[in-house]
Amino acid sequence: MAEIAFKTLYLKKRFPLAISRGVIEGAENLFLSVTEGGLTGWGEVAPGKTEGAETPAEAQKMLQGVWGDGMDTGAIHDIWDRAHGEGVAPCALAGLDMALWDLKSKQAGMPLHSLLGLARRGVASSLTVGINPPEVVRERVPLLLEKGARALKIKLGSPEGIEADKAMYAAVLEAVGQANVALRVDANGGWSLKDARHMMGWLAERRAEYIEQPLVRGAEDQLTDLFRDRALPIFVDESCRMSGDIPGFADRVDGVNLKLMKCGGITEALRIVATARAFGLKTMIGCMGESSISIAAGASIGALFDFIDLDSHLNLDPDPATGAPLVEGVTLPEDRPGHGGALSDA
Repeated sequence: MAEIAFKTLYLKKRFPLAISRGVIEGAENLFLSVTEGGLTGWGEVAPGKTEGAETPAEAQKMLQGVWGDGMDTGAIHDIWDRAHGEGVAPCALAGLDMALWDLKSKQAGMPLHSLLGLARRGVASSLTVGINPPEVVRERVPLLLEKGARALKIKLGSPEGIEADKAMYAAVLEAVGQANVALRVDANGGWSLKDARHMMGWLAERRAEYIEQPLVRGAEDQLTDLFRDRALPIFVDESCRMSGDIPGFADRVDGVNLKLMKCGGITEALRIVATARAFGLKTMIGCMGESSISIAAGASIGALFDFIDLDSHLNLDPDPATGAPLVEGVTLPEDRPGHGGALSDA
């Protein structure tokens, strides 16, 4: 009989992350283990208001409710469908789902990527530059380059307006200099339609590769106007939670960004990728405030994506887990049975 156990830990960020909606200095995450036959699968939950469970305690209660007296750990798709149908929050379901996939691949004696028929590879991961004054940006960017960054994701959509955005982006350009580093922009829904159109044109002339979530979730109807004469490819993040969301905006975006905490784990992530590809869209995988456990789970399916933003574990002080090293700018899972992540003191 499989057993489930829980542990709550506070993840402190080395540098607070500022985005259009506020500043994040750290948060409590819920870690869970599913043990069966002497093998343990690891999962992680990064709670959040928009992810359906605001606290580790709330997420744990949901998972204990769906677990009951146990479950058939091999029927992962059935478990996902039942838990989702019973209203388990996506972030909580993500933790259970990745733990079950970790366990299943350990039982098979295979890395998770191999079990899913994928190579252990990925494109360079974007490392995040939060909203900061230009002088702070000039200090932070060199630190990311020293880590081996080959791509930067610059958070814009400042509450102070687009002139503040321009000043910050200019500071990034100055700090990067002639380095061969890709620049991507994420507005987190912080722009109006007018500002988005202006900023996309401005950024297109200054090395930006694409723009992510230019408009707030709920304004997808306005994407039609923005898409028509877009100066940069448009990806949506907050607007895309589940595979079923994609048909509603597929004709007005170039790609989608999925996160395990938004969609409920690897099981639904695979559906999102398949749906996006069916509509001819590019794919990206990102993260919330997660440790190496959840990042390793995401990196295990990294071969499926055109763009990758798996970097939150690199900004933890400390990371309580291991399993997702940055190798020449690419976030990879450890090459061992399972998804590769585990708590360091387990």
